[in-house]
Amino acid sequence: MSDNYMRIIDLRGKSLTRAELLAAMPRADMGTSEASDLVRPILEDVKERGAAALRDFEEKFDHVRPEHLRVPAEAMTAALETLDPEVRAAIEESVRRARAVAANQVPKDFHTDLAPGARVAERWIPIQRVGLYVPGGKAVYPSSVIMNAVPAQAAGVESLAIATPPARDGSGLPNRTILATCAILGVTEVYAVGGAQAIAMFAYGAKGSEPQDGDVLCDPVDKITGPGNIFVATAKSLVSGFVGIDAVAGPTEIGIIADRTANPSLVAADLIGQAEHDELAGSVLFTDSPEFADAVQENLKLRVPRTEHAERVATSLSGKQSAIVLTDDLGHSIDAANAYAAEHLEIQTADADAVVPRIKNAGAIFRGPYSPVPLGDYMSGSNHVLPTGGTARFAAGLGVHTFMKPVEVIEYDEEGLKALAARINAFAVSEDLPAHGECVLSRFVKDPYDKATLREQEKEAGLK
Repeated sequence: MSDNYMRIIDLRGKSLTRAELLAAMPRADMGTSEASDLVRPILEDVKERGAAALRDFEEKFDHVRPEHLRVPAEAMTAALETLDPEVRAAIEESVRRARAVAANQVPKDFHTDLAPGARVAERWIPIQRVGLYVPGGKAVYPSSVIMNAVPAQAAGVESLAIATPPARDGSGLPNRTILATCAILGVTEVYAVGGAQAIAMFAYGAKGSEPQDGDVLCDPVDKITGPGNIFVATAKSLVSGFVGIDAVAGPTEIGIIADRTANPSLVAADLIGQAEHDELAGSVLFTDSPEFADAVQENLKLRVPRTEHAERVATSLSGKQSAIVLTDDLGHSIDAANAYAAEHLEIQTADADAVVPRIKNAGAIFRGPYSPVPLGDYMSGSNHVLPTGGTARFAAGLGVHTFMKPVEVIEYDEEGLKALAARINAFAVSEDLPAHGECVLSRFVKDPYDKATLREQEKEAGLK
């Protein structure tokens, strides 16, 4: 039996249909259907009992009963004042770069003049109120605060609320670094609420249950964004018909396209780095070089036992969601990577610039050996909230556009409408919706319901 960490999927010499290629890709099981039966009662209870239910669920799942579900302002100020200066400098630099990119993402309004008196304009309108979820669990994610809040602020969202689980220190408050990051960003509405109950609070709002809550603890939001575990993902899916969501996120993943010119030690390190997130995290290497694949396996044997979360990493790398995919050539690797549609796709080849334009499906592309995924996780200026589970075939990562909606403005005057009135009527009648046509004709003829004289009326009105 092989003692390699990663299994091999050998696609060499195989002519696969698109469906077969998609099916050959390694995937983690989402399992949201199994979680639904557990999550639905949580959503209903929070909807009914508000803050009282939130405290009960926090006690049950996070083993603390928060006195203040909404974090007091002084707690965030204290967290910022005691933040390690080096960590603060890193967070502030991450914020600076993210804001620079987000400022250039803001879409521009435009208009199109189609004829005299006939204009269609498009306005980009910020979503009014947004709930941003920041996960806890195996790690602390102040970076997720930045990735959610910065594009929302750049979009002009009026009201931002953040929910994140209480820390495991018994204080009933979230992790202090997360609170300090909120303070740096100027986000003042923060809740010590995690899991599916946080999603319920955002979707339905929550009435207060104790004096410090007020009558209303949290107002409902218009859209919920941010990653989370299987219960958060399931809750987002279940409320998505009532409130907007960014996506139902699955386990994180990396794909790497590498040829024999890549450094196997660096590729192994990058596979490990992603596997560290979660036992279900996916790490997939696409290469046309069996020798390179062997070298990566040997480097994994050296590196995995020496990393702090070795057991978690080993479980992830050996899982069904991870693999080394052997291909016939670079073009075949690109085809397979496009089928996989990785959340993060690294390109470590002799000519990365030739590969980038051929990538059709990826949450984000990391070009070259000096653009590893952790750069994007923390400080590249890009956003790390990205589509998972192959959804990059049709979905995009979080950005300013996530927090805005395009609304068309139709601006026709009398002349502009008159030029189209008869044609609109003909179109409406062909769809057996004559009242649509009559609505338009009423502006120009005396009696659009008198079909016997309508042609004459249209002629008298000068309709074409």
